[in-house]
Amino acid sequence: MLRMHELKPAPGAKRKRTRVGRGHGSGLVKTAGKGTKGQKARSGRGINPRFEGGQLPLIQRLPHKRGFTNIFRIEFQELNLGRLAIFPPDAAVGPAEMARAGLIKSANKPVKVLGHGAIDRALRVSAHAFSESAEAKIKAAGGAAAKLGEKPEKEAASEEAGSGS
Repeated sequence: MLRMHELKPAPGAKRKRTRVGRGHGSGLVKTAGKGTKGQKARSGRGINPRFEGGQLPLIQRLPHKRGFTNIFRIEFQELNLGRLAIFPPDAAVGPAEMARAGLIKSANKPVKVLGHGAIDRALRVSAHAFSESAEAKIKAAGGAAAKLGEKPEKEAASEEAGSGS
């Protein structure tokens, strides 16, 4: 049985380190493969890869080219669940009602309901997105969470049943 201390690499898998500048037998005598003179032939730390010999570096010449803008990003207006407590029980709460109550800035931009806070009443909340915890808390309080832009579950189920012919 092979033991951990008996493991060795395959023959020829490990090469000896080339010791430069250590006599004629090494094959790398005198300048030790560094060419002749100059900053790169000297000992010590090398040159910064971004250094361009004193000319203004590319990163400084093109400051407006840093990063990028994701054209597919959806900027949500975030609203914590605890702030919905201002609405009466069994109320239908959508982006228009939230904007009217001053909870969000605009009813025309997408809204995401987050799960911070508690809800003690059943509300029918409709928004473009919900966090998992927010959706769970709304349903636990006896309410409903409907995602805008998606078909309600009953409509989607009846369409699937009807398309089977």
